[in-house]
This record gives sequence, structure tokens and C-alpha cells, in this order.
Amino acid sequence: MQVGFSSPAQSGIVNDLGLSIAEYSVFGSIWTIGAMLGAIISGKIADFFGRRVAMGFAELFCLVGWTAISFSQNAWLLDIGRFLAGYGVGILSYVVPVYIAEITPKNLRGAFTAVNQLMICCGGSVMYVIGNFTSWRTLALIGTIPCILQLLGLFLIPESPRWLAKMDKWKECETSLQRLRGANANISQEAAEIIEYTEMLKQLSDTGMIDLFQRKYAHGLIVGVGLMVLQQFGGVNAIAYYASAIFESAGVSSRTGTLAMVVIQVPMTLLGTLLTDKSGRVPLLMISATGTLLGCFLTGLSFLLQDLQLWKDSPLLALIGVLIFTGSFSLGMGGIPWVIMSEIFPINVKGLAGSLVTVVNWFGSWIISYSFNFLTKWISSAGTFFLFSVASGLTIIFVAKLVPETKGRTLEEIQASMVLFTRKS
Repeated sequence: MQVGFSSPAQSGIVNDLGLSIAEYSVFGSIWTIGAMLGAIISGKIADFFGRRVAMGFAELFCLVGWTAISFSQNAWLLDIGRFLAGYGVGILSYVVPVYIAEITPKNLRGAFTAVNQLMICCGGSVMYVIGNFTSWRTLALIGTIPCILQLLGLFLIPESPRWLAKMDKWKECETSLQRLRGANANISQEAAEIIEYTEMLKQLSDTGMIDLFQRKYAHGLIVGVGLMVLQQFGGVNAIAYYASAIFESAGVSSRTGTLAMVVIQVPMTLLGTLLTDKSGRVPLLMISATGTLLGCFLTGLSFLLQDLQLWKDSPLLALIGVLIFTGSFSLGMGGIPWVIMSEIFPINVKGLAGSLVTVVNWFGSWIISYSFNFLTKWISSAGTFFLFSVASGLTIIFVAKLVPETKGRTLEEIQASMVLFTRKS
């Protein structure tokens, strides 16, 4: 929900607290710094205390952060609240997709993991809509509601059976798996595969950060890090955080533009969720990246035509470009990199590798969210969106050459194939 907060709250916060552009850029981007710090320890917390405890720990930070934002009377308290909420989100962004991937059967894993992105999309969309009709302080208080609901919901869900197996809690592992699959389901084969694979991994020495850069993990790291870098440098958070300002500078009503984004975003994310386990990860990523390239190019072209005063309808082109970008990103690039991240790393390095990949994602998010306002002044809005379109073009090449298809395979099969690919290359 933090993603959808900045844009509708921008004018209200700037006017009420008298923030400059630089100060609001700090507010808009500081949550990504918190998220980076949260991501750094997310793997350790999840591996040591379990997936459920890590999620509860994160939600407490989000709850305190939203409350601080709502009651802030100056820039420093506003930034502290944003930072704390970001810290919690940084932990959740790793733990949630990993937990989902570890508890779901292989034929549903992609869709269930992508549902996480759908919920993020819905949360951001709700904030966009409500933000058009209420104050930013009320909007921040609304942000506390999902935190409270998830804290309560954690008491109703089982721990990850794969984490329990890793911790030698075999009986609890089988109990959790039985609860997840149903009282009458036969879990013997799945439980045996989990236990066998976990035992095999335990024969390996303890893995440190330096060990992640061994050749056998190289392919997974390149894929995980590469997807996160390209996701962020495609410009998603520039559009998400500053949508209102982008529409206004293009000559489009900010309310019309943000509401149109919501109308496109939610159904396209839902479509992507439904297609993840049917069409596969790679085809959706290719289509999604092609659409984001087109969307950014059209948006950049609209700003160029506006600067040159060559076409009076350029604001309409900007709106179309942003909507194409939003719909295309929601279809695949929004959720699938997180799906793949949760699938490709063996459980003995999943915490470290997942933390590294998540940190990279949030670092990229910080670079884009902080620099966007300055980029539009240094190289113009048109130049900025043309750069984003180049990043989308590189994404298409990267996915075609390096990203594996993981549809319909168990986590153990995927991770074994990643190591085999590295040995052959």
C-alpha cells in the first residue's frame, strides 16, 4: 500500500508540512532505504525464526510506520515513519513469496505466488482511489488496517513444511504438509521428496555470503539479480510514486489518470496471476517487457511532442502510454520476478541469496524513486522515459537468453536443473 500512497498524498503533504521537492523526494525514496535494510536481514530472520515469525516481525514495523506518518507534524517524523514501514516491507518482500512457494503444490505454485503481487496491486489501487477523496493523514491510518489483519491471520496459518524439515522437525513438517493438502490427502511421496532433498543439502557445508558466488549458484544469481535490476530500471516506481505529477506535467487530470491506472492495473494483474501456471513464466515476461517498452516510448514521445509544440493531443498519448505500461507491467514484470526468485535457489542458500536479490531490487527502487524528479529536469521527461524503454528492451533480450521456465516443476527439480545448467555452460 506504500506504493500507492506517495502519489495521491504528494500535494497534501507538501502543502501541509511545507516540503521542498528535494524533501519530498527524500520522503518518497527513504522507504526503499528501509526496505534495503529489511531485505538484508530478511533471509536470516526467516531461516532462524521461521517464515511466520518473520512476517509478524515485519508487520509490527509497518504498523508503527503508518501510525507515525499519520501523526507527523514535521519532515523528520514523516521520514522515520516511512523508513520503518519500508523496513517491514523489505522483510515481507522476501518472506511472503518464499513462504507461498514452499507451501503450495507445483501445479499451483506460480499462480499462488503471483497472488501476492495481485494483493499488492489491489492495495496500491485502493490507496490511489481513496487518496483522491480523503486527506493524507486518514490515508495513512487506513494503511494500518492490513497490518493488523495480517498479524491476526498469522495465528491461523501453518509454518512452512520445508523450513520445518530444514530444522529437523520431521513430525511437525508432516503435520504442516497434511494440514496444507487436506486431512484425506496422501502426502507420503511429497513428504519423502522434501525430507530426502533436505538431508542431501545438509551434507553440504554451511553457506556464507562469499559461498553464494560459487560457480554452481552463478546462473541463479544472474537470473535473480538481473530480473530485479531490469524490473526497477524499467521505471515502474517512478510511475507508481509520481503518477499524479507525471499526469499534471503532461497536461492530464491527475485524478482521471490515477483512476484509469487502477481500472487497468487490477484486471491485468489478475490475468497474469491466472496465466502464470498455464502459459509459463518466460512467455509472460516477454510479452510484459514488450508492453512496458511500448508504454514508456509513447509516454516519452508525448513529452517530446509537447516540448516541441508539434501536437495538441500529446496529453492523450501520455495517458495511453502510462496505461499501456501499467497494464503490461502488471501482466508479468510485476510479479513473475518474485515468483522466479522464490523458486530457483536451494534451501541451504535461499535465505542469503533471496536477501541479496531483494536488496538489489530495493536499491534499484531507491535509485529510480530518488532520481526521477532530477532526471526529468536534467535530461527532460521525454529523455527519462526513453531511457526506461531502453531498459525494457534489454529485459526482452535477458529473458530470452537466460531465464529458465519453471512451470510445472517441483522446487527440488528446478534447483537441481539450475546447478546442471551452470555446469554445462
